[in-house]
Parts: sequence; structure tokens; C-alpha cells
Amino acid sequence: MRLDPLSLPLSFHAHDTRADGGVRRVELHRERVILHRAVLGMRMAINVRVSDFLGVALRGLDDAAQMLVMAHRDPSLNIPLCVSSDHEEIATAWQMWSEILALPLLTEDDDREPAARRRRHNAVRARRPKFLMRRRPGNLDNTETVHRDEREIIARD
Repeated sequence: MRLDPLSLPLSFHAHDTRADGGVRRVELHRERVILHRAVLGMRMAINVRVSDFLGVALRGLDDAAQMLVMAHRDPSLNIPLCVSSDHEEIATAWQMWSEILALPLLTEDDDREPAARRRRHNAVRARRPKFLMRRRPGNLDNTETVHRDEREIIARD
């Protein structure tokens, strides 16, 4: 697999373990990436800006072959760009993809783990003012007021 960075926009199929049929369709533009896939029969399109990617990463598949991917914080959004066993070819493609997409060059060592999800300590407190959180005690001395000899506004049948 080798995609040409000079012929953007590109549309191709890539392997996706979560998608139905194990395949997703990728549309790659200079400023955005659109991933089309179906999961459990539900079709979806995920639109991601190119600037949201960490960079263009070089990964070793085995002793001979290397793979070039657009690395994202979420590993399921990584986009494969090139697979080759020729080191010169993959190095030039790595430079070209980085320049065209304006993303930094990354190696396997630079790949980061997905960011841990941050815990919200108290979700309600951030939304409501503090004085509304306090409960006011009721007045037990005052009994219910009964109004007699007044007209009632009630809908009767």
C-alpha cells in the first residue's frame, strides 16, 4: 500500500477491526479526514481535522517492512499511509506527508498512550450556584392557610 501525497484528496479502504466487514472507507483531504464505517449495522461518518492528529509516525511491522501512519491520540483513528520494505522510499514518503499535512515527524518512541479520561469531581456543583445547593428549613409553626368564603377558580365538570 502506498498513497501519493501529491494527489490529494484521496479515497481508499483501510482495515478496521471494529467495523462491520473489517473495512472502513477513508477520505483524506489537506485539512480534514472523513472516516466512513458501519458498526453493528449503524453507518457513521467521523470528520476529524488534520491538525487534531499528533503527527506522521513511522512504525516497524517486522524486520523488513515499515508502515507510515497519521497518528491520533485515539488509536482507532490512526490512518495508514504507506507500507514498504524499502527504507529510502518510506523515508521520502515520511518527509512528503509531513510537509504536505503540516504535521510533525514521529517515531515509534514518540507515540503516546491514549490520554486518560479526566474525572469530574462534582458535575452538579459546576452548574449550580452554591447558594442554591443549601437547603432551607421549613416553617413548622405556620399551618396551612385556609381561605373561606372566597371564589374558587376550579374547573368543575
